[in-house]
Amino acid sequence: MLTIVLCLVQYKLWWGHNGVFQLWEKRRHIEQQESINQSLIERNKMLMADVSDLKKGMESIEERARNELGLIQEGETFYRIITTNKKHEQ
Repeated sequence: MLTIVLCLVQYKLWWGHNGVFQLWEKRRHIEQQESINQSLIERNKMLMADVSDLKKGMESIEERARNELGLIQEGETFYRIITTNKKHEQ
């Protein structure tokens, strides 16, 4: 009888509601979510730095316009260098 009771207790401990296996699964999910949260925190820090730069001055706006939109100032000359792939020439 004692063996049966011990087996039932062990079953509930390992596989029952809020058992050890569920605890391990929850911890794994928490670690994954903490990793995701950390990457989002880093992304938010970069976005906040961009917002701060945009609020401070025109230099960052000019840099974004040049890099993202390809804009140039009056009197500047834009040169585009196109390289060829030698594999396609043969």
